[in-house]
Formats: sequence, C-alpha cells, structure tokens
Amino acid sequence: MIPPPNAVQWTSKYGSVIASGYNLGTADGINSKGLTANLLYLSTADYGKPQSNRKNLSVLNWAQFVLDNYATVNEAVNGLNEAQFNMIAPELPNGASASLHLAITDPSGDNAVFEHINGKLVIHHGKDYKVMTNEPTYDKQLALTDYWKRLNGQFLPGTGEPDDRFVRTSYYLNTAPNTSDVQQAASIVFSIIRNVSVPIGQNTPGKPNVSSTLWRCVADLKHEIYFFESANRPNVFWIDLQKLDLSKNGKVMRLPLSNNQIYTGEVSKSFVEDKAPY
Repeated sequence: MIPPPNAVQWTSKYGSVIASGYNLGTADGINSKGLTANLLYLSTADYGKPQSNRKNLSVLNWAQFVLDNYATVNEAVNGLNEAQFNMIAPELPNGASASLHLAITDPSGDNAVFEHINGKLVIHHGKDYKVMTNEPTYDKQLALTDYWKRLNGQFLPGTGEPDDRFVRTSYYLNTAPNTSDVQQAASIVFSIIRNVSVPIGQNTPGKPNVSSTLWRCVADLKHEIYFFESANRPNVFWIDLQKLDLSKNGKVMRLPLSNNQIYTGEVSKSFVEDKAPY
C-alpha cells in the first residue's frame, strides 16, 4: 500500500505470518514470539485531528507495527501508550473508512483491546478481555456481559448483530472444555467462531459491521501454529511458524490464494517468494 505522507518507519524485530485485507495491510497475524493481533471494524473509531509535528501511521499498518515491534502484550501496551504518532484512516476500496479497533494476545494469556474514542487511545488490558466483536465500543461490550451472565445461558441472543455475537462468543468460550490437545483445542475455537460468523451473502445495507465473514483464524501460541479457514473454501489449513525462515535474513513470502487455490494440512512449503515492492 502507499504509506501516508511523513509515515512512521521502523525495522522489524520479529518475523510474522499475517492475513492481509485487500492486499493493503495486516488484518490478523502472529509473530515469532507468539504475539497475535486481530483488527475488526468499529464504526465509531475516532483517531482525532492529526498533529503536524507528528509522523503518521496508517491504521491498516497498525497490527503489523505491533507484530514487528513487540514480543508481549505488556510491551505493546506500554509502547502504544507512549507512541507519539498520528493514526491515519484511509478509504478502503469499497468506499468505507478504515475505522478499526485492535485486539492482541500473547502466550501468557494476557490480552489487550485498543480503541480510539473521541480522538484518544483507550486500552483495556487484562487476561479477562478474551472476546472482541465489531460494535459497540469495548466498555459497552463489557457491560452487556453483566446482564447475560445473570441469565446463565438460559437463552442467548441469536442475531448477526455484533453485540449479540459478543454475548454468544463469551458464553461459549466460558463453558468450553479445557484441553491440552492442540487439535481438539483448535477445533473447539473454530466451532465457536463459526457459530458467531455471518453467513456468506448475509450483508445488511448501511451496516458494514453486519457483513459476511470472509475468513476465520485460530492461533496456537504455545506451539506457534496459525490455522486459517477461508469462508469460501471447504477446508482448514495451517502454518507451523517453526518451518518458516522468520529471521532478519528471511525473504518476504506469500501463500497464493487469488486463483481459488485449495490447501489442506500444513502448508509452509506452499509459500512462494513475493516479488512485490515494499
């Protein structure tokens, strides 16, 4: 993507595997330290008026900035708290503004959610913050759970609205069995995500926060395995990060997906060198 004028520049400390939205920026990913980052649409995001004395970071590069620079959630919280740059929200190819919020997790189980509200960065940091959906702002999402916890699963909201999906995800995650079996754990998480996904073709005009789910990803932080499922493919595949060269001498690689390729199992050998300029 074309960076904004006076863009923030950095040298990556860590390698990563990412899923790109529109081939413009990082939407989801995991780095070589097991830190994961996930962006979601948030219509009320407000990054404030850019200050002329600061450099600019596109929100489409926000997740990649975190994956490249931080090994833990705590490092990212401290780093972004102190960061002195403007967040820039470019227009997406579909005409919508890139209004986004960010969730991150590390192998210790620590989590954080970052949102820009009324021009200010708001951070929710702690191991209890396990679920994030599109809307509303995270403080209101947390307030929703207080009501539904009292019902203790007697019934759950079933619409595709993001606040309903937040409630269902929270309930199913809290009642899911704990297991050390990686295959079973990944399957449990995928089953929860599928339950709260919006089916293909179920788009609500004027409500981009109720749009078809395009992909689902699950990260095994302990073993550094990144699972991926495209909504328009009939299968799951995964990448073992330890089978990739994520060192400073490693090449930029891409897994081709644009020609309806179908992958299954571990696919590290299917990556090809990406010749695109960066």
